[in-house]
This record gives sequence, structure tokens and C-alpha cells, in this order.
Amino acid sequence: MSRVAKFAAAAVLSVTLSGFVCADANAAVTVFGGDFAQACYTAAKNDLARDENVLDCSRAIETEQLMGHDLAGTYVNRGALYMSQGRWGAAEQDFAEALRIEPKLAEALVNMGAAEIGMHRNRDGVDAITQGLALGSSEPEKAYYNRALGYEALGDVASAYNDYLKAAALKPAWTAPREELVRFHTQPAGGGASPGG
Repeated sequence: MSRVAKFAAAAVLSVTLSGFVCADANAAVTVFGGDFAQACYTAAKNDLARDENVLDCSRAIETEQLMGHDLAGTYVNRGALYMSQGRWGAAEQDFAEALRIEPKLAEALVNMGAAEIGMHRNRDGVDAITQGLALGSSEPEKAYYNRALGYEALGDVASAYNDYLKAAALKPAWTAPREELVRFHTQPAGGGASPGG
């Protein structure tokens, strides 16, 4: 029996489903470009999802001569702001464009996965985040957190619990994963199951 299967047999349960991607769980990409690209990055990094910040990203894409990683990163950063505004479709389009430019950009994959989870396409979201983690996401705690949401929506509470634990261990000062972990309750295998919370 695998380690995960043993853990699953311990009956980890969750009472409530969290539902949506946490706003401060979006990953930003560092870019080297003009003033608009820098403002876009700063807004994405600090989750300042105001319309004027999104406009800075659009101006960077449209008017600054960004290429390669910087252009892909600016699409990721604008997509992260769209995601924070709940504009899932626009975010997904930006992440897809970033991946067209740079197919192995980890943050584009983890954010694409988060957007898919936000749109209730949980299996696709979990798969995209897993790929992004394998490519070396620069903020893996956010990737684990969002993947946990996807796993939980799929009914895989053991994997969700493990990912919340990883997120909490990677960034102990971040309260979001710890708040999710409070909802879980464990019991020994075979001892029956009872809701936690």
C-alpha cells in the first residue's frame, strides 16, 4: 500500500468545501520592461487588482517592446489581476497566451490551473498545477494551496489535506492554508468517520 493510500485509509474528512481560489494565492512573474510592465508586475505581486493596474498591464503589452519571457510574464501578471477580479475567462486567455509564448513557464501553468479551478474544471486545474510544480514554480505554496482546493472539489480529501499541509509548511506566516486545515478531522482507520470542523 502506498504512503498516500495509507493516509487515505486514516479517514481524513472535511465538512465544508472552500470553493474559490484565494485572492492572494496568485503567482506573479518578475519582468524586465518599461514602466508599465514594472507597474503591472508590482500590482500582481501585491494583489492590487484595480482597473488602473490592469490597464497598466495592457499598456505594457500594447506599447512596450516586450519579448519572450517579459511578454509572457506580463500576460501572466495581467491574468493574475483578472483572476483576483473574478474574471476567469479573461485570466485563462492571458495564461494561454503566456504559454503560447513560453510553453514551460511554471507560473503560467499554476495560474492557469487556479483559473480552471475557479471555473470548476477541477481535474484540468489540478493537472496544470501539477505540471507547474514540476517545472519549479517560484511560489510553490500558492500552487499547493490552489491544487488542494481542486483536489477537495474532486472529493480527494487526503490529497487536499496533504497539499494544505505543504502550503502551510512552505510559508508558515501565511494564514490561508492553516485556516483550511482547521476544517479537517482525522480518525484512525476502521474507527468510523465523523465530520470535523
